[in-house]
Amino acid sequence: MTTCKQCLISDAVPDITLDANRVCNLCRDFNPQDQIQEEEARKERELDLEKALRDCKNQAEYDCLVPVSGGKDSLYLVYKLKVEYGLKVLAFTTDINIPPIAWDNIRRTLGKLDIDHLVYRPSDKFYQKAFRYLLKNQEPRGAVYTVSYIYAPLFEGDAIKLAIQKNIPLILAGYSPGQPEPERMLYEFSRKLICEVDWTPPALKTCGEFDEKELSRFFNPNNYPKGTQFPRYLAPYHAWKYNQEEVMRKVVELGLVKSNKHASPIFSNYPINWLLMYSDLKHFGYNPYLPEFAALIREGKANLKEWKILIPLVDFMIKNKVFLGKDVRTSLNWLEMSEHELAITQPKGAYDPPV
Repeated sequence: MTTCKQCLISDAVPDITLDANRVCNLCRDFNPQDQIQEEEARKERELDLEKALRDCKNQAEYDCLVPVSGGKDSLYLVYKLKVEYGLKVLAFTTDINIPPIAWDNIRRTLGKLDIDHLVYRPSDKFYQKAFRYLLKNQEPRGAVYTVSYIYAPLFEGDAIKLAIQKNIPLILAGYSPGQPEPERMLYEFSRKLICEVDWTPPALKTCGEFDEKELSRFFNPNNYPKGTQFPRYLAPYHAWKYNQEEVMRKVVELGLVKSNKHASPIFSNYPINWLLMYSDLKHFGYNPYLPEFAALIREGKANLKEWKILIPLVDFMIKNKVFLGKDVRTSLNWLEMSEHELAITQPKGAYDPPV
């Protein structure tokens, strides 16, 4: 395995080739003109976002709902919305698999900013069952894709249900550029997705493992009466200029988190994500988040020197199940699984999220 010296992507990633100078095809094909076009599109999104932030004021008890996971992006987002835009923010967390360091970040930030916070703490049993089934029956894109694109619609749906209940017109998520996959969301979930499409994954409906009560955990707009006002669901970092290092620096500087360690996505990561990365490293030979970070580096939104050190360090911890990588074992124990049960058995697209 060899990595690109400019963006760190590996030649183990499908469709990636490196030349004699160790530069990948994505860097060679990188066109500054595309950046100019993307900047124009970003500015259009920013204009829409600024209007949405003005229009949402004083429509309900809260102007906006922000899903908060304890990571740097969602924390800095609530700061900007409360302090810079003067919005009445309701923070919301679905409490499944959130690590202690993320909870510390949440309590510190929301306490400092005096922001109301609702926590939904569902039973572990459904999530254990779902994660176990998905990890034993992954699709060809691996564990991160399979689990994330079932798990994310669950907590996104929780936020939508709460916003409807409280008549909150706007949900603002801390997704950085590239999250989630552009086919599903580029700045905003479509109105069709929010207002018409059942979010229950067809593969879970047909596998016979989940009953109606369990499947009802997924958001379905068709369960609401005609005339229901559905919120917009936006990702502000797709509209604002974004730089990962700048966000990490700001949350520490503003006292929203305790230290640089608390600002790092490595330390605030969901524990189960270490198991997902382990499974994908085992099956594919590269970290599944590598393409995402390489794109940020290529676009000047993440630091090459920092990730040149961190990427191999993270992979070492995962493969050897040491330091933070010990959560590979912790998650396997929680799911009552062995690593030999991590298997790809389903066709590509089996768990594609609704779009």
